[in-house]
Amino acid sequence: MPLDGWHRAAGARMVPFAGYAMPIQYPDGIIAEHEWTRTHAGLFDVSHMGQLTVGGTGAAAALEALLPADLQALAPGRMRYSLLLNDSGGVIDDLIVTNVSEGEPTYFLVVNGATKDGDIAHLRTHLPAGVVLTPLPELALLALQGPEAALVLDRVFPGIATELGFMEATSRLLGEVPVRIFRSGYTGEDGFELSLPAVDAVTLADRLMAEEEVRPIGLGARDSLRLEAGLPLYGHDLDIDVDPVTAGLAFAITKARRADGGFPGAGRINALLRDGAPMRRVGLVLEGRMAAREGSPVFAGEEQVGRVTSGGFSPTLGHPIALAFVDTAHIAPGTALFAEVRGKRLPATVARPPFVPHRYYRKGEA
Repeated sequence: MPLDGWHRAAGARMVPFAGYAMPIQYPDGIIAEHEWTRTHAGLFDVSHMGQLTVGGTGAAAALEALLPADLQALAPGRMRYSLLLNDSGGVIDDLIVTNVSEGEPTYFLVVNGATKDGDIAHLRTHLPAGVVLTPLPELALLALQGPEAALVLDRVFPGIATELGFMEATSRLLGEVPVRIFRSGYTGEDGFELSLPAVDAVTLADRLMAEEEVRPIGLGARDSLRLEAGLPLYGHDLDIDVDPVTAGLAFAITKARRADGGFPGAGRINALLRDGAPMRRVGLVLEGRMAAREGSPVFAGEEQVGRVTSGGFSPTLGHPIALAFVDTAHIAPGTALFAEVRGKRLPATVARPPFVPHRYYRKGEA
């Protein structure tokens, strides 16, 4: 990781993650980091994520054969959340696609760190000749998240706060260093992700940390923030055995693609969209202080009706929350269920994520 020494010098506790040593927290601790990001601006190192481009003649159509996104309608500088699917409609990975075309069609993909090698292999196998896949391991990726992120980044890249709305991207120079800037993130807060050469990552990190609103944030707070935001984590809430409808991600299948199909698993997925899925991903709000973790069974009376996929204590709300797959007969908000933790059944109430409202910046909104 390009910032490994930088993290250690800042007092980070490092842990193995996706084949890397990653900072799980800094000396102030996870709750303090979580609260700082909710009120100021947190700096995350997400350089373990995979970055790659797909370009050349027919790139949009080629990607549409693998993703349920309408990429041919995606304008330059626009971003879209999408899903890499297998033939049965299972999720190989979730990812962000950005149209970075300047002439020839080119799409910039950010994929999960733990799955990037498999994603690249899958894409190489299925993309036709003439469409060029280029992995970009020489790039780092930083995320600046929180209500003061735009204020801070506007000092570094003047005008960026008004130029970009949520899910829009552009490129700027930091001195002579090219930086690709995306208004996106994984915390539910307004924020930006910044892709640049790894050799220059320390320079940008130091520049951002020079602002009083910014503190470094580790993986622990990243996870609690994304859980409060109701955002699924691949390998926990998503995997190859989970389809987009069950996962509550039907929004990622655009209207045009539902009509024309042409993506892996389209027949099965359209049937689930029409008839409903047997289970759905929901939120659970638990009483007390004990959190239900991944794998905890969920009960309605004496009948097991689901399982927790992600869970933890919410620093913002002051009680435990979880994401779970639950039989559709029990998914109405307000439904009373139980999550079993260490042999004890804890009262849980179905809720519709996000648990903490998103605060993305969209142009034209107050």
